[in-house]
Amino acid sequence: MKLYKTIASVGGIGYVGKGGGTVAALFFSVIWLLLPATYSNTIWQVVITFFIIAIGVWSSNAVDKVWGKDSSKVVIDEVAGMAITLLFVPQHIVYMLAGLAAFRFFDIVKPLGIKKLENWPKGWGVMADDVLAGLYSLIVVQLLLQFKLFLK
Repeated sequence: MKLYKTIASVGGIGYVGKGGGTVAALFFSVIWLLLPATYSNTIWQVVITFFIIAIGVWSSNAVDKVWGKDSSKVVIDEVAGMAITLLFVPQHIVYMLAGLAAFRFFDIVKPLGIKKLENWPKGWGVMADDVLAGLYSLIVVQLLLQFKLFLK
């Protein structure tokens, strides 16, 4: 398998078919939970997130020619969205699940301008809607943290 296909499908998760985006988002969330606690609230979160977005745009551009526009096999965008959702969030399963629920809501329903970003060309459109869904989800999780609605 070509490298760009492996990256775009997150090691083949995209081949799952229906529900592949949720599986990819959950996959990243579990990895995030397993990282050392020192990972939270560091510049490395931001660096890794930007790297995921960059390789996502690149690999999505590459597979666009082979798989077609915004193929369901491309799930690196969900990984990028979850990476954004969990930025500067304490590593705890409750926060992870809240972030996952918020992200999947925004990614599936696509309110507040998210849908329009899909019209951007090639890999940019594939990634941009999930980046914005991730930003909205990050806001939701940060508000939950601010108002201490979890883990009192």
